[in-house]
Amino acid sequence: MGRRKKVCIIGSGNVGASAAQRIMEKSLADVVLFDIIEGVPQGKALDISEAAPITGSDIHVIGTNNYDDTAGSDIVVITAGLARKPGMTRKDLLEKNSGIIKGVTKEVVKRSPDSILIVVTNPMDLMTYLAWEVSGFPKHRVMGMGGALDSARFRYFISNELQVSVENIHAFVLGGHGDLMVPLTRYSTVAGVPVDEMIDKARLAEIVERTRFGGAEIVELLKTGSAYVAPAAAITEMVEAILRDKKKIIPCAAYLEGEYGIKDLFVGVPVILGSLGAEKVIEIKLADEERDAFFKSVDRVRSGVEEIKQILGQR
Repeated sequence: MGRRKKVCIIGSGNVGASAAQRIMEKSLADVVLFDIIEGVPQGKALDISEAAPITGSDIHVIGTNNYDDTAGSDIVVITAGLARKPGMTRKDLLEKNSGIIKGVTKEVVKRSPDSILIVVTNPMDLMTYLAWEVSGFPKHRVMGMGGALDSARFRYFISNELQVSVENIHAFVLGGHGDLMVPLTRYSTVAGVPVDEMIDKARLAEIVERTRFGGAEIVELLKTGSAYVAPAAAITEMVEAILRDKKKIIPCAAYLEGEYGIKDLFVGVPVILGSLGAEKVIEIKLADEERDAFFKSVDRVRSGVEEIKQILGQR
């Protein structure tokens, strides 16, 4: 019998636990849910496991506070970190989460040296860079989950507008995971038809704007907390593409070495995901206006990476 695949999720908050549940329901891999808070990952893992007979899954889900239980993971999903609290500056958040991600990455890499890292913690593009830097892993084994979620939101808004199946909609979002992301309407299609032929320009601009602030809209509605169902679905899509070697093109934060004229940054681009991880970056031709918006987004990521390097003391 071959060994079952193993996915470790660091952080058993809403995003981590929901991803564990989805991975169990799809029978993709055994799951280890890790958290530093005692009892929480164990309780959530037990709850998920008790649903397994109903969903017909023989996957094992365990909760732990011990990094040793994460050993030999094929994929490590990092969701640990703080959410921004009232009165907290962006720099405060960056410093606190940098410390968390640095510590987590060291621990998991020690025990799963051949794993693939998927970083979810915000600010995601920067935390992905940090995890790559700390891990020493080759670029194809570290990626950030941002574009997968942003593209899903964009696709949902388009499908809702046109009242057609979400399965008919393909859409790309490039750039940093934040309000400067670039939803590419020119490359977004409805059953092969360009979306800008089906939705008028002004309305499409509103949908693009809504996509950019998709996360903030949910935070505003919930008052306490942020999105977790769609992020967990995006994580699961990436995990499935890797474990099943699907060679699926999914937008995510990948390390660029000259693609799109960008070097030494993790930026959201279309990537082929397969068993090796981020196997190939797909370069698409951008119109001047798209390129300008993309580089504006990239510049913000670059200045954040400079801050990360200062935090790491690499100046």
